Amino acid sequence: MTLEKIREKIHPHLYEALYREGISELRPAQRKSIGAGLLEGKNLLVCTPTASGKTLVAELAMLNNLLNHPGKKAVYIVPLKALASEKFRQFKKKYAHLIKIALSIGDLDSDDPYLAAYDMIICTSEKFDSLIRHKAPWLSMVSVVIVDEIHLLNDPSRGPTLEILITILRDKIKNLQLIGLSATIGNPRELADWLGAELVIDSWRPVKLSKGIFIEDRIEFVKEKE
Repeated sequence: MTLEKIREKIHPHLYEALYREGISELRPAQRKSIGAGLLEGKNLLVCTPTASGKTLVAELAMLNNLLNHPGKKAVYIVPLKALASEKFRQFKKKYAHLIKIALSIGDLDSDDPYLAAYDMIICTSEKFDSLIRHKAPWLSMVSVVIVDEIHLLNDPSRGPTLEILITILRDKIKNLQLIGLSATIGNPRELADWLGAELVIDSWRPVKLSKGIFIEDRIEFVKEKE
């Protein structure tokens, strides 16, 4: 599927931004996500390998929603501050001319009132949990939430916070589009059912993955079955 084929489904400014980035052909995970209702507000659980295009799936959902519904907000949740900073720089470079983007990874005992002026907010799960507990007034305007590395629901330290966070969001925000992203989920069907999401699975990766064993300064690669 080419970008041109979904031109009528996405906001013109988003199409122009992606075209300028040199995106013309959509990857399998992106095509499947669009087919599963990404641009129609459906909840999705996207389970595909690293570098297969999951971030663009999130960008399509967030930017299309924000540009078509001024006043709404999108939240991108990541597990680590370093990853939050990386995504902030990446999104600012691509979309700062279209929307206002904020990074919120600081004091957990604050509702960060300045965030009310921003369209997209990038934060850790702990920070977003804090914003919810402080009843930040702009939360009712959130329409899209992306949970990156959602497999950390199974992590003993971060999992409980993330699980409670998702439960509260689904309960408190009507018509919320929730999208989970991960390269490694052991029970994707069960998690998709819990999220009320369409499951998108694909094995395509930009670089072929080969398995081998390192023995005596050489690697014996496992032969693939015909």
